[in-house]
Amino acid sequence: MRIGYTLMTEQSGPRELLQYAVAAEEAGFDFELSSDHYSPWLPEQGHAPNAWVLLGAVAQATRRVELMTFVTCPTMRYHPAVVAQQAATLQLLADGRFVLGLGAGENLNEHVIGDGWPSIAVRHDLLEEAVHIIRELLTGELVTWEGQHFRVDSARLWDVPDAGVQLGIAVSGAHGVERFAPLGDHLVQATPDADVVTGWTDKHPGSSRVFGQLPVCWDPDEQRAVERAHAEFRWFGGGWSVNADLPTPAGFTGATQFVRPEDVASSIACGPDLDKLAESARPFLDAGFTDLSIVQVGDHNQDRFLAEAAGPLLERLRAL
Repeated sequence: MRIGYTLMTEQSGPRELLQYAVAAEEAGFDFELSSDHYSPWLPEQGHAPNAWVLLGAVAQATRRVELMTFVTCPTMRYHPAVVAQQAATLQLLADGRFVLGLGAGENLNEHVIGDGWPSIAVRHDLLEEAVHIIRELLTGELVTWEGQHFRVDSARLWDVPDAGVQLGIAVSGAHGVERFAPLGDHLVQATPDADVVTGWTDKHPGSSRVFGQLPVCWDPDEQRAVERAHAEFRWFGGGWSVNADLPTPAGFTGATQFVRPEDVASSIACGPDLDKLAESARPFLDAGFTDLSIVQVGDHNQDRFLAEAAGPLLERLRAL
C-alpha cells in the first residue's frame, strides 16, 4: 500500500498548503491528494483555495510524490473541456506524476454557478459523458462533440503529455462500479467497502489502483485532538448520501449540531498514540486498497505533525 498525504484545501490557506506539500514529501509520503472545493464543509474550517492553482505550484515545489485531485467534478463548475486542458497542463508541469481524480460532485461546490443540483441519476449521466470528452481531448486530436448534456466545438489541446493522464473515478456502490469500471483507470472510494473493490476489479479491463482517504487527528493532548476533530470534522460521519446534497456550510452546521465529540472520536483516531492512528487504517488494507491518503485534521499542529509524527506514523502504517 502506498501512503499519501492530503492537502485539505478546506482547512488551510494556499501558502500553508504549499509548505505542507514540501514537508510531506520530505517526511516520506508516496503521493499527495488535493481536495477540489469551492466551500469548506464547516465555517470552522475556514478555507477553500483553488485546487488547480495550488497543484501547479506543488508540481514545481516537489520532485518525487505523485499528485492527484480528490476529486474534481467535471460537469458543472468546470466544463469537461476545461478539466482536460487543466489536467494536461498539470501533467506536463508534474513530469508525469499526476492522476486526475473525478467524481459526480457535491452540491456544496457545484450550486455556486446557479444551475441547480440534479438528481444522482443525472449526475452520473453527466459524469459518464464528461469522461468520454476528457479522454478524447487528451489524445490531442480535434474534437467536436454533440452529446445529451455537453457540446464541444472544434476543440484541441495543443500541449498534451505523451503518456496521457490516468483517470481515477469515485464510486460508492454496485451501480457506480457497473457503469464506471470500464471507463476509469483507477477506483476512488470514500469508505473501505471490500465488495465495491472486488466488483471494480472484476469489471475493470486491466490492473487498477484503489485510492482511499483516512482522517486522523494527532496531538500530544488527546482531549485537544478530539475537540479539534469535532470542531472541524463532525460532518465526516454523515455519509455520502447526506454530504453530496447539502448546499452550504450553514447546512452542514445544522445537520451536525447534535454530533458529540465522543461520536467523532469513535470514527476518527485522535491523540498521541501512533499505533492507534495506524491501526485505524486496517479496514482499508483488509478491503484491498492499494493507496491510502492520510488527513491530519485541522490546520493547527500541521507543521508539528509533519515534523514529529509523520515519519513514525509512516513506519507503523507500512508495518501493517
